[in-house]
Amino acid sequence: MSDVLFIRREDLLRYTSIGGNVDTDKIIPHIKTAQDLHITPLLGTKLYQKIEQIITAGTTSGVYYELLTDFIQPVIIHYAMSEFLQFHAYEISNGGVFRHISENSTTPSLDEVLMLVQKSRDNGDHYRKRLIDHLCYYTSNFPEYTESQLDGQYPTSTRRLTRWSF
Repeated sequence: MSDVLFIRREDLLRYTSIGGNVDTDKIIPHIKTAQDLHITPLLGTKLYQKIEQIITAGTTSGVYYELLTDFIQPVIIHYAMSEFLQFHAYEISNGGVFRHISENSTTPSLDEVLMLVQKSRDNGDHYRKRLIDHLCYYTSNFPEYTESQLDGQYPTSTRRLTRWSF
């Protein structure tokens, strides 16, 4: 897949508790990871590439743009937050792996961090289900979702289509 990101840093800051002073370089890898691990399997190669095309073209209307903004982006935002929480306290440099500790605050326990990670995943799961339901209900609007993927990845969520078919 390419380096086209389906959300911006600002989207993550706006809809999560990540502070505005966090470096972009610390956020982008987690957006990409969430997109690759969660969105690619949900959409399949063809629909994923179609969404990339509308982002690259700057299209701001139509069913694909609605799919992106109303259904795909919320999934990425919450899964990216989950990924970010697991790694943000750590930095890898030439000297090794370091954990940052602020002078004016306390470090949360591992259980507290894991609770935040799980809550972010739960939110992502909620939006993921909405995305799948939307794709299954409006399959005719997104022919790339069910067409042959050739050498690409089939969407994992098309399995739910069999439940709707009789």
